[in-house]
Amino acid sequence: MRRVGVLAGLLVVTLAFGYPFWWLVSASLKDRAHVFDNALLPRPFSPQNYVEVWQAVPLTTWIGNSVAIGLAAAASATAASALVAFGFAMFRFPGRDALFGVVLATMMLPAAVTMVPVYLEWHALGLATTQVPLWAQNLFGSAFYIFLLRQFFLGLPREVFDAAKVDGAGAWRLFTGMALPLARPGLIVVFVFELKAAWTDLVKPLIYLRETELYTVPRGLKAVLDRFGEGGEEQWELVLAASTIATVPMILLFLVAQRYFVRGTVTQHVEQ
Repeated sequence: MRRVGVLAGLLVVTLAFGYPFWWLVSASLKDRAHVFDNALLPRPFSPQNYVEVWQAVPLTTWIGNSVAIGLAAAASATAASALVAFGFAMFRFPGRDALFGVVLATMMLPAAVTMVPVYLEWHALGLATTQVPLWAQNLFGSAFYIFLLRQFFLGLPREVFDAAKVDGAGAWRLFTGMALPLARPGLIVVFVFELKAAWTDLVKPLIYLRETELYTVPRGLKAVLDRFGEGGEEQWELVLAASTIATVPMILLFLVAQRYFVRGTVTQHVEQ
C-alpha cells in the first residue's frame, strides 16, 4: 500500500512538471488561431511552424554558437576547478583551510555585484562585444565546482598517491595520471552542470553580444520574442516552435550523459 502511495505521488509530480513541456510542444504544432486553446493535442496539426521559424531567423548559427561556447565554458571550468580542487585536497600548506574558506565565501556574492567591474575589464581588453567573455571567465574556476571536486579527491585512497610519490611521481603526474581518471564521474557532473548553465544563460549574452550572427540560443530566443511575441508581429506559434527547438539539445545531452550524471551525483552524496 505504501508503495502504491509513493508511485501515485511520483506520478502526480511527474505530470505537474511534464505538463508545461507538453503544452509547449503541443502549442508549437498548432495554427495561429488555436495556440492558446489549451487543447492537449494540436488540432489542426501545423508542423510548418518549425519550417517558418527556421527560415525566418538563423537558428542554425545560434545553435552552433551555443554549442561552441558551451563546450569551451564547460571544458575550461572543469579543468581549472579540478586543478584547484586537487591542490586543496592533496597538499598541506600554511593557510590552506583559510584560503579554501575564502574561495567558498565567493559563492555568497551575488552575480550582479561583479557584473559592471567584469564588463569594464573586458572592455579595457577590447573583447566586450565578442563571445570570449561568455566562456573565458571559467578559466579561473568556480567555487562550487572546486568544492564539489575537492570532495571527490578527498574520497580517493591517499595510500595510492603516497606509493606513487615513493616511486618518483611528481604532482602533475599524480593529477593527470591518477586523480583525474579516478574522479571521472565528478568531472562529468561538473562538465554537464556548466554546459547546461552556459546553454541557458541569457544575462551574459544580453550584456556582451551585439551582432545577430554572434547570438547564442537564449539571446536569439529573446530576439524571436521581440519580433514575433508581444509588441511584435504576434506570431506566437513561431516563438513556441523556436523555444521547443532550443530544448532539444539539452534533452539529448541528458539522455547521453544521464548514466554518468546519476552515478557522479550519487557518489558525491555518499561521500558527503
